[in-house]
Amino acid sequence: MKKISILFLVFSLWACSENPKTLSKIDAQQIQISDSIAKNKELEDFIAPYRERITEEMEGVLAYTPEAMYKSDAKFNTPIGNMMADAVMEMANPIFENRTGNKIDAVILNYGGIRSGINAGDISTRTAYNIMPFENEVAVAAFSSEELRALINYLAKNKTAHPIAGLQVILNADGDLHEAKVNGEQIQNKTYYVATSDYLIKGGDRMDFFLNAEKVETLDYKLRNLFIDYFKKKDTIAPVRDERFIQLQN
Repeated sequence: MKKISILFLVFSLWACSENPKTLSKIDAQQIQISDSIAKNKELEDFIAPYRERITEEMEGVLAYTPEAMYKSDAKFNTPIGNMMADAVMEMANPIFENRTGNKIDAVILNYGGIRSGINAGDISTRTAYNIMPFENEVAVAAFSSEELRALINYLAKNKTAHPIAGLQVILNADGDLHEAKVNGEQIQNKTYYVATSDYLIKGGDRMDFFLNAEKVETLDYKLRNLFIDYFKKKDTIAPVRDERFIQLQN
């Protein structure tokens, strides 16, 4: 049951009409709203076609996945996280390259930002809203090699399946950083371009290294819309867990 407080403002008037109105008293009353209150048929009839149109749009099939994907599937990298990071790399890179002449080297999103799993079967627009209900947009940070190493050290220390692409992070059996590469190469002394969300670009999830970015380019492309476009582009979504973030065994 929801309670809505409705404020009733009571004004007193002076005897002379030329005097202004002044606030004399404020009264508040709680009106309880529940499903026992009858629906307004006129309002329901007005809303119905819009509700049907939105439902049709949200349930429209965009792609298909043969297997369910959840962020709890594995420890260091997961199919759903890999899919999301790869989608950002594939869909955002052409926009960034067209604007700047540079290519995105790596992608990192946050584990906590994956708000739902994806069930086996049809993937719809609603699926994109479920996994990314926020209004976050894609942003690309220009990193020095030092800040890129700070990002990698964060992953190694955090040991969480944050979605990444373009990076390979390998921990030794003790959980310490063993090796890290960008697009299959050792880190060099140059500028790297890392795509992420505008939430993380501000240091969200304690990713403070983004605050030291040399430059930030916001793409005006919501992550949710990016995933919708990615699903439309693909017939079947079948990502797997791979070697992008792993821990070696004894």
